[in-house]
Amino acid sequence: MSKKSKQEKRLKKEKKYKIEKLMHGKKSDSGKRSGKKRGGFVFPKVSGTEAEGVFIGNARGFGFVEIEGMDEDIFIPADDTNTAMHQDRVKVVIHDKQKEGKRREGVITGIVERGMKQIVGTFQYNHNYGFVISDNPKFSKDIFIPQKFAHGVRNGDKVVAEVTDYGDHKRKPEGIVVENLGNCRAPGTDILAIVKSFNIPTEFSPKIMTQVSRVPDYVLDADRDGRIDLTDLMTVTIDGEDAKDLDDAISLSKENGIYHLGVHIADVSNYVQGGSALDREALKRGTSVYLADRVIPMLPEKLSNGICSLNQGEERLTLSCLMDVDEQGNVISHKIAETIILVDERMSYTDVKNILEETDEAATDRYKKQVPMFIMMKELSLILREKRHHRGSIDFEFPESKIILSPAGRAIDIRPYETNVATRIIEDFMLLANETVAREYCNREFPFVYRTHENPDPEKVEALLTLLHNQGIHVQKEKQEITPKEIQGILEGIEGMPNEAQISRLTLRTMKQAKYTTECSGHFGLAAKYYCHFTSPIRRYPDLQIHRIIKDNLRGRLLREGRTERYREILDEVATQSSICERRAEEAERESDKLKKAEYMSYHLGEEFEGIISGVTGFGMYVELENTVEGLIHISTLTDDYYSFDQDTYELRGEVTKKVYRLGEKVRIRVADADVITKTIDFVLA
Repeated sequence: MSKKSKQEKRLKKEKKYKIEKLMHGKKSDSGKRSGKKRGGFVFPKVSGTEAEGVFIGNARGFGFVEIEGMDEDIFIPADDTNTAMHQDRVKVVIHDKQKEGKRREGVITGIVERGMKQIVGTFQYNHNYGFVISDNPKFSKDIFIPQKFAHGVRNGDKVVAEVTDYGDHKRKPEGIVVENLGNCRAPGTDILAIVKSFNIPTEFSPKIMTQVSRVPDYVLDADRDGRIDLTDLMTVTIDGEDAKDLDDAISLSKENGIYHLGVHIADVSNYVQGGSALDREALKRGTSVYLADRVIPMLPEKLSNGICSLNQGEERLTLSCLMDVDEQGNVISHKIAETIILVDERMSYTDVKNILEETDEAATDRYKKQVPMFIMMKELSLILREKRHHRGSIDFEFPESKIILSPAGRAIDIRPYETNVATRIIEDFMLLANETVAREYCNREFPFVYRTHENPDPEKVEALLTLLHNQGIHVQKEKQEITPKEIQGILEGIEGMPNEAQISRLTLRTMKQAKYTTECSGHFGLAAKYYCHFTSPIRRYPDLQIHRIIKDNLRGRLLREGRTERYREILDEVATQSSICERRAEEAERESDKLKKAEYMSYHLGEEFEGIISGVTGFGMYVELENTVEGLIHISTLTDDYYSFDQDTYELRGEVTKKVYRLGEKVRIRVADADVITKTIDFVLA
């Protein structure tokens, strides 16, 4: 018998022993066999700390358990997952002993609740049966589909399969096809599969559409009562050329050194009544989702693009934050009021940018009435930005990806989408309105939904500071917890360095994710004591919710009718649900971009590009191209030497050649592979 055959035989024997050990129960500390049988499987009883969490799978069989309140996930070896699958809620025993330099390990001892009841994937036909291969690599097992439950789908179709049996160590999970999304090569099927995999609602029920059909297309006389008429005020919207849901408008004037800034936000709450079917659906969605080839709106288009959109030349109901701002950027007085506006011009970011940079005479002439206001906007924007910078607001400027699609939905170009003077004007004015509204309602201690960004974890900060030190970047930190001002100093210290963008990204990763809460605990990234989301009620539910609270306060109903207690009862759920939906949307948008980038690069296999090393790991290095596409150079393709990863400096070092690959270094690559299914791109050095 060959050496290889002996080894394979030994591995099979070991695997059989492990399975038998699990199936018959492991010995507990007392020496007795124990274990609880669930669905034909015996979950082992082991010693350690018991906990409950969510299992995050991996394509290679192992996984992690996320436990609420713990900063680090628990690693679960492949042999100890015990039928757990991605997103399952599980019971886990965490081993008391922890290997030095390694994360805590554990073993899954029970399934509390299955997380993924439906799987989106590609159907593969095989004679009298088929399999669904999950699009999500974290769900590592294929779903067996008996022929009678395939319901006529064809080989290569994207489908939604409902899991009917999760299987065990011997049997694959089984399921039935419940929806055919179409051939995987058909236009739009790829993005639709992402939508379905994240369980994002796409259709509005007939009941909701009937309710929406009754909404008028114009402002009713009855809705004017009690509102301030601002229709004579010069007002503009500034958005992207393709935007259709325009929920914010701006007015600005100046007298005696005081800027009179009006941020006028669509009064969506006038048309979406709290507790209605439409409102419940909006809360369920939480946010609009912006994917490569489509927008999935939070509200039906008749509202989002119609009566709620601040369209040029049409009267609209708004909730306005009217601020008096001095020349140092301080809001010296403000008023929040129910208003009516009439937008004079629907401006694009491009036109405003060109006017202010004096590069488009035609645009300057066409909008000559508004040009003095645009110049004033730029002036105030710079003041506000400087004031935020002075207090320590952190400004991460990474170019977003603009993906250009053909009529058939194929990615034909990708380019960075840069910010400019016009986008910064809108950002600065929206930030100021959000802070102003949050300050008033926090100080008055009304129930409210805030946008919160907590301080970063000290351990992650220390790891970042060690990396910066090893990169030769000097950083001073006065207290145990780092301040926004100190983070800002780091970003300014690396400005102009070859690895600026990469260090900025690593710095960003030390930050916690912002979320919605009912506590006014501030926003670390903005160095703001008060912050909320007030300016986008068409596409974000928290904004819509706080508009209702503001209007109830303005009309005296908050205290008089006892609505304060009602809001206190529901707002925690609103904040939690909105945060969950926001994460879901972000992940779907990220997957959509990854898919289209992989598709685009699949048309450029074998071509060479210049890029910058954007990440270094033990298994290789990531390279980002000028068009924002990122791919992996696997360490196995670096054949000129044996390279080892230096975690302290984020470098790959060759043992013989002493060649070093580090963050920010320019390299020339060749596109080796681009897989649309896994959404991955592989490079090799050219």
